Amino acid sequence: MGVEIERKFLVQSEAWRALGEPVLLRQGYLCADPMRTVRVRIEGGQGVLTIKSKSVGATRGEWEYPIPLPEAAELLDRLCERPLVEKYRRRIAHAGFTWEVDEFLGENAGLVVAEIELPSEDTAFELPAWIGREVTGEQRYYNSSLIRHPYSTWTNS
Repeated sequence: MGVEIERKFLVQSEAWRALGEPVLLRQGYLCADPMRTVRVRIEGGQGVLTIKSKSVGATRGEWEYPIPLPEAAELLDRLCERPLVEKYRRRIAHAGFTWEVDEFLGENAGLVVAEIELPSEDTAFELPAWIGREVTGEQRYYNSSLIRHPYSTWTNS
């Protein structure tokens, strides 16, 4: 079983914009149940199918499989729940780790989150100056939640 240990944060400045190259991601969900998600993603011309289990703390099971780009596009266009999640992702190296900063588009425009994957939940890491409040475990920030409750509909963030 694959394991993902991920912590998620809001950003508190625009400093991240000068770091990393933005790559467009389009993703959709075949299943967005809180107990399990099945996601299709196109990133930089690559198709990926990802299955994730329910999070326990910052940890969850994760299985990823490359799929042909035309099949990924067809799944996104024909079978995935709406709206699709579209975002620009920047991968930014900082103090021995890679941060992924996602700037959401469409119905989720205005939301920017940064994630870091860790080898264990108790791994120490240094926060970049542009990192704000931690939102790990806050379900409304999960990409799979953004299809049912887009950021544009939130009354307070």
